[in-house]
Amino acid sequence: MTDITYLPTAAGWVYLAAVLDLYSRKIVGWSISESLATPLVSDVLRQAIQTRRPDGKQLLHHSDRGCQHTSDDYQQTLRTLGITCSMSRVGCCYDNAVMERFFWLLKHEWTKFDSFADINEARLSVFRYIETFYNTKRIHQTLGYLTPAESETQYETNLAV
Repeated sequence: MTDITYLPTAAGWVYLAAVLDLYSRKIVGWSISESLATPLVSDVLRQAIQTRRPDGKQLLHHSDRGCQHTSDDYQQTLRTLGITCSMSRVGCCYDNAVMERFFWLLKHEWTKFDSFADINEARLSVFRYIETFYNTKRIHQTLGYLTPAESETQYETNLAV
């Protein structure tokens, strides 16, 4: 799943795009930019693909219908990688609820809607949240009270047995 959210800075809004593995709830790609243009989401998708190395033919990629995700360039990237595209129904935020929940957690557990001085301060804070807390320490009821990292380790262990 993927989506974009806004973060306030003293210099203006910055935009966080993230890709979440729905099975483990792990954030597998993210980036912050001063621009909402399509390269933001394309870069995050490429980051997630490089990190995970999935078989594109078996990958379902879900997003809302934002112009970045419906753009010709982004759709071509998905086709080139052999990834099946899924999109929310028009005006139905519930179809992307897991990503919306992640952004809610980031803003309520971590930033508490603080304004950052600049994009670098926002990037550092988001890095700390995702890489040192959310993926490795934050438990999820959906995962049987495991963290995303523990969930993936348990899955890999079960595959090996």
